[in-house]
Amino acid sequence: MNTKQTKAAIIKSIHDKLGKDRKDIHMIIYGFFDEMKDGLGKARQRNSVASEHSRSSNAKEKVRTPKTGETVSVDKHGVAVVKAGKELKDELWEVRSWYGIPIR
Repeated sequence: MNTKQTKAAIIKSIHDKLGKDRKDIHMIIYGFFDEMKDGLGKARQRNSVASEHSRSSNAKEKVRTPKTGETVSVDKHGVAVVKAGKELKDELWEVRSWYGIPIR
């Protein structure tokens, strides 16, 4: 499944599952994304955090704009791709265990 989630949706999901205070969850999530941004800035030197590359997305003739419902065409364009490295994955699994989030 390839769905996008907003930070607010992630905060709500964690709040619903764990019942923790939203302010605390908000601080953790935003702190996490700030650390990710810092880490990705250094990713070219440290491949263990994440690797990044780009790929091209094909042109599409009929794409619906979610806000207006209007149908538009999209030209071929580049898409940034970020893949989490082993170090980042290990840290995420560790954080999940701290908060009692089941590991599948």
